[in-house]
Order: sequence, then structure tokens, then C-alpha cells
Amino acid sequence: MSDITKPTAGGKASRPASKALTAQTGSEAAPETRGRTTIADSVVEKIAGMAAREIPGIHSLGSGMSRTLGAVTDKVPGGRPNVSRGVKVEVGERQAAVDLDVVVEYGVPIGDLAADVRTSVITAVERMTGLEVVEVNIAVDDVHLPDDEDDEDGGRVQ
Repeated sequence: MSDITKPTAGGKASRPASKALTAQTGSEAAPETRGRTTIADSVVEKIAGMAAREIPGIHSLGSGMSRTLGAVTDKVPGGRPNVSRGVKVEVGERQAAVDLDVVVEYGVPIGDLAADVRTSVITAVERMTGLEVVEVNIAVDDVHLPDDEDDEDGGRVQ
């Protein structure tokens, strides 16, 4: 039998008889045909943020203002660090695009670091979500110098 549909008198295409006869239901149907899975943007942001932070040479993620606000909120009792800070994603049904704002350590080759971050993010997101990562855009916002004070060190006043 042919799988080609032909219009009926009403102008609508009719289903081929072979499809209706061979449709599997119940326990015979493949699991991926028994429902729909949606993945929230925030889930992909967290995965990408964790994968990027694992790369040596990444000091932090986020632009200047988001890092400043994040440092304050991270110190609030009971607060948790925001792993998706500096990460923006667009998630479709089968694909995702990731944008990262990063601060790199001084002396680390940025081109090599960017390649390592892309590989890590793509691998983690695709493995955990099944989405195809079509691009990972990286914006290097700052370089952390060895003599720069970190907010975590408590600053000059103690």
C-alpha cells in the first residue's frame, strides 16, 4: 500500500489505510510517543552554568552589575548561589542556544578557554536534556587579575 494521502471530495486529505491499521497503542507503542516532555529555560541555564564553571580559567559568570548583586544575595543567610547568573538560553522543541557572560583568570588563553567552555556546555546540555545545542556565544566581560580583591575575601575592613 502507498503512504501517499489523497484529497477527498471535501478537499481534506484522508489518512492512508495502512497507517490506521499499523498504528501501535498501549504497551506496543514506543515510550517517546506516549507523551510530551518540555524542558524549562531555567533548567538549561543551570546545566550550562555548572558546565561553564567547571572549566579551569573561568573566574565567574555574569556582567559587572549582576556579579555585584549576586555577591550581596549570596551572603544573605539561607540564600543559595545562583548558578545561572551570566547565562541566557533560548530553548525550542529540539534545539537550544546559549549565551554566556564570563570573567576569565589573567594569563589564560581566551580562545582556548572559549573552546573548552563550548565543549563542556554542549556536552552537558545535550547529554542531560537531549536537546541539540546550535550555538554557545561567549562574551568575555572582564579579566580577574591576581591582585584583585574578591568579594568572598571580606574586603579591606574586617
